[in-house]
Amino acid sequence: MGEFEQVPFGAMEFADNPEPRCPCLLLLDTSGSMQGNPINELNAGLITFKEELMSDPLAAKRVEVGIVTFGPVKVVTDFTTADYFTPPMLSTTGDTPMGAAIAQGIDLVRQRKDTYRSNGVAFYRPWIFLITDGAPTDSWQHAATLVREGEQAKGFQFFAVGVEGADFGKLAQIAVREPLKLKGLRFGDLFSWLSNSLSSVSRSQPGDATPLSNPAAPDGWATVG
Repeated sequence: MGEFEQVPFGAMEFADNPEPRCPCLLLLDTSGSMQGNPINELNAGLITFKEELMSDPLAAKRVEVGIVTFGPVKVVTDFTTADYFTPPMLSTTGDTPMGAAIAQGIDLVRQRKDTYRSNGVAFYRPWIFLITDGAPTDSWQHAATLVREGEQAKGFQFFAVGVEGADFGKLAQIAVREPLKLKGLRFGDLFSWLSNSLSSVSRSQPGDATPLSNPAAPDGWATVG
């Protein structure tokens, strides 16, 4: 045996930054129907998300971003703090396997919470943020059950946002909260709101309720789906 013990990456990661973590998983629809302006605006919105999180030094160290895309399901970004997050350049292809993406995302969140616990790191209730312009092309009922169970257990908060063309009837059956409809392609405003909301959460104590601005207010980026 050598004199140096192999330190797991997770332990190093938290030793360098012991701040409580505020995880946000983005479930992003990259199916063929998002081609053109929608995907371009979504990519620009992710850059805004990074820039605004970085403008808050505490959020930069506490907010963790993960990204799962669907069309097909792919983990594009595993959870990483905002200061290390690199906005991906997403492209479109395929159909809309939303059910599988939600299940995969919830599993990623569960694994990340296990990592926090095993390293003694405090964390805020994770956010899962679904953005889609369509309807699931796979079985979604199991995903809806997972969302409902996770919400009831306070394991995460799940938000569904529909772009023009989304099936709000299906989204309402999947999400516990009422789905929101994006006004036009205002992804920049959506991600500004998301970064500001996560910054507010990250400045609170884990477990505290944090008042958030209403995205469906008259000057907001959404309407109720």
